[in-house]
Amino acid sequence: MAFDGFITKSVITELNNTLIGAKVNKVYEPTKNDVVLSLYNNGNNYLLDLCANPEFCRICLTTHSKQNPQNAYNFCMLLRKYLIGGKITKISNYDLERTIEIQFECYNDLNDLVKRKLFVEIMSRQSNIILTNENNIIIDTLKHFDNNVRELLPAHEYVFTPINKVSFLDTSFDDLIELKNNSECISIIQFFMNTFIGFSKPLIKETLTILNISDEDFSNENLQTLYDYFTKLILNLGTTKVNCKKISDKDYTLVLNKSDFENATYENDILHVNYFLDEFYYNKEENSIFINSRNNLLKIVSTSLKKVYKKLENIDLKLKECDNMDKFRLYGELLTANLYKIDSSLNYESLTVENYYDNSNLITIPLDKSISVQKNIEKYFKKYNKLKNALVIVSAQKKEAEQELNYIESIVFNLSNSKTLNDINEVYEEIAENVSTKKTISKQQKNKQNKKRASDKIELDLVEIDGYTVYIGKNNIQNDYISLRFSNPNDIWFHTQKIHGSHVLLRNPENLDIEDIPENVLFNCARLAKENSKASSSLNVSVDYCYAKFVKKSAGSKPGMVIYNNFKTIIVK
Repeated sequence: MAFDGFITKSVITELNNTLIGAKVNKVYEPTKNDVVLSLYNNGNNYLLDLCANPEFCRICLTTHSKQNPQNAYNFCMLLRKYLIGGKITKISNYDLERTIEIQFECYNDLNDLVKRKLFVEIMSRQSNIILTNENNIIIDTLKHFDNNVRELLPAHEYVFTPINKVSFLDTSFDDLIELKNNSECISIIQFFMNTFIGFSKPLIKETLTILNISDEDFSNENLQTLYDYFTKLILNLGTTKVNCKKISDKDYTLVLNKSDFENATYENDILHVNYFLDEFYYNKEENSIFINSRNNLLKIVSTSLKKVYKKLENIDLKLKECDNMDKFRLYGELLTANLYKIDSSLNYESLTVENYYDNSNLITIPLDKSISVQKNIEKYFKKYNKLKNALVIVSAQKKEAEQELNYIESIVFNLSNSKTLNDINEVYEEIAENVSTKKTISKQQKNKQNKKRASDKIELDLVEIDGYTVYIGKNNIQNDYISLRFSNPNDIWFHTQKIHGSHVLLRNPENLDIEDIPENVLFNCARLAKENSKASSSLNVSVDYCYAKFVKKSAGSKPGMVIYNNFKTIIVK
């Protein structure tokens, strides 16, 4: 959990320098875990993001607006009633705890000046936002918790989370040594995390790296260095002497400037903590939305894929039955040819006759003894005709199912190749309009997606190769657009041979013959087609290329499905 007590204290310091006296203009609740306060102070507008999402819990100023639901949530309506028009008078927390208290001065229904408090608890799964009156009686909470420790319910008194750790702010170096001697911890990281309020693993681990201290080395000299570093870090929280440092895509921590601590060995970038957090969590949320959207679409497509596989399996069984149709015709013809030899008054289990199609060799034909021979002949011809008609229908169904399978596999490739939320939205739009998957997408989902139609303005990836411009499609909609609408007749079109992939278009503004275009340009375009295909990791891939005028679309074919001729092939290794 990167949002530790040090981050909390730094954010609060910055907020106190910016938001004291700020008036609450509007309150939003974009999601069930997110509250945004629109504030005005000293001629500037601010957005304060209070997030209780277990994965992204935080409090910080934000510059990113979020889409709000058509109908506001109940907690949002409550905050609007009690906080709009109020002014922030104080933002604080206890020690290095991750519970932030925001105090407001507001007017009640009788126009009396009253105080209200908003507590923001940054506690991962237990994160919450609580509105209370000046006596700490809960008006309501974002989430309702009732356990043996606290009752976070309306009309109950708000009680802080019990603290069972030591305050580093009140600890001297001698106290630190005594705590270490009485501790059973075997590492510095474990010791600081288990002993003191507000310390996180990323903070301690990065500090040890900066100070070049081993996690197992509990020497007094190392503890003195750490104590001095953390003390100075706390004293400078909220100032430009302390910066946020991104450790990975999932973590960050606070560090002192190199010039402000002589033993520190790292490069730093000066960023205000609030806006660092804003960008960090915005990117993290966008990535999470992207992954969830892609996974949801993959589930929809996988369902359709299973249906097509099942359909093909049933078709193959029917085709296997059709393998016997010529045998049934033969039985009927041979029985008819030998009917004059058969006693029609008798019922037979089988008859052995000469097969004049096989050098008059004998063949035994099974019969249904409950009916006459004539009826058996009619039965065999009826089976033959039924299977003959079925063969025509089922063969057409198989071709159609194979085309549908090929198309759905192209969608799977496009989803796996998507890099942005807009790419996902374009595929979503395509799926919503597709007949074979239409039933798996609800009407509500389609209406929501239609508001974000991406086809109005298609953003293509482009690459410059030796002065030539190359465009790359990222999904079936873009592939159709590149190949059929965006291209000029003499542009050069590339695609992997019989393999799902992006359509690649080389602009040919001077209408040169293919032979006059540099070989390295053609090869690099083919390489792009290979790299943006399902065969990107294969060793040798055939890439076809031709003039765009030779690329056509069959009537009724799926998006991204084209036919082409007059092509040449490059082998990309």
